[in-house]
Amino acid sequence: MGIRVNAASLKSQLEKSGTTDRMQYQYHQQIANGHLPLTIGGGIGQSRLCMLLLQKAHIGEVQVSIWPDSMLNECEKAGMVIL
Repeated sequence: MGIRVNAASLKSQLEKSGTTDRMQYQYHQQIANGHLPLTIGGGIGQSRLCMLLLQKAHIGEVQVSIWPDSMLNECEKAGMVIL
């Protein structure tokens, strides 16, 4: 769910959407000039979306991580399967 764009795709997207005025923004300029990485974030957004779609209460139900024993015990008592 990260943002993946390069200078060419940014220009194309802005032209197609009629929003070339956004090139004045610092973020857009930094992408166009190669000053920012071309992939930004995504992990937490994917996990939160999965939580919503799967109707889960704890991020550990959709994302593998290391959890303290106390957290695992609480979740088990609540009937949650933590990955």
